[in-house]
Amino acid sequence: MTALLIVLTVVEIAALVAVLAFFLHLLARRLNSIAETLTSLDGHVSAVEKDVGILKVGAPVINERLGAIVETLSRVAKKATSVAGR
Repeated sequence: MTALLIVLTVVEIAALVAVLAFFLHLLARRLNSIAETLTSLDGHVSAVEKDVGILKVGAPVINERLGAIVETLSRVAKKATSVAGR
């Protein structure tokens, strides 16, 4: 009876170790996949950061030109309203 309990205990421990090893293997594969994705994202983030840097320099110029366009369109609208009212 004692020998049977010892054998069952050893089998149970071996099964536990096997299950833990299996799940650790799955976890390692998943972490490697995540690492590859993060490496890929790093390159993309660097490209976006470079593009944003360019926009940071150009945005004031673009905003100035758009402000001038809005101002001109406002004057055109006022003139069109005054001409239409005649």
